[in-house]
Amino acid sequence: MQNKDLLVHIEGCRQNREKSRSWIFNRYYRLMFGVCLRYVSDRDAVQDVVQEGFLKIFLNIDGYTSKGSFEGWMRRIMVNTAIDAIRHRKATGLVLGSEESFEEIADEGEFPIEEDEDENFTVHDVQAAMAQLTPMYRTVFNLHVFDNMGHKEISDQLGISVGTSKSNLAKARRNLRKILLNMKNMTGNVR
Repeated sequence: MQNKDLLVHIEGCRQNREKSRSWIFNRYYRLMFGVCLRYVSDRDAVQDVVQEGFLKIFLNIDGYTSKGSFEGWMRRIMVNTAIDAIRHRKATGLVLGSEESFEEIADEGEFPIEEDEDENFTVHDVQAAMAQLTPMYRTVFNLHVFDNMGHKEISDQLGISVGTSKSNLAKARRNLRKILLNMKNMTGNVR
């Protein structure tokens, strides 16, 4: 169910009222920044993605039908904007040569993740570790884990095969685990 103030400001955005746009921007900026930060680790680039995402939201506000969550609708736009930014950076050569492409050649299958009962990682720990993943791995991991997309949907979204999506998710999980364990070993604990 939508908040009454929110509905008033959504309608205000439809009528191009700057006050309503400002209200929505201020209310959701931090949340949408966090969403985009999962995909793009450079804070300056995240700010650009969030700004572009809000422009898309305001330009396409008529596309919101009030049937679902406004926040969910905004999240989808932000995720798509972040993915577009990653593609653009890759196409323009802004992604360093050490970064892997979105298309992996071989599907190495699933990698088992061993459980260790004494491993307690905070959200901050996981976010810091995720920032160290390549854009490809981070994107597939986020789409699958946080945005609940299946491999078919991820493959369609990113223009990769289903096998590549599965492989990249497995590799992202493996690399994330290695990074977290290295952080833990370096400090004796993660935080």
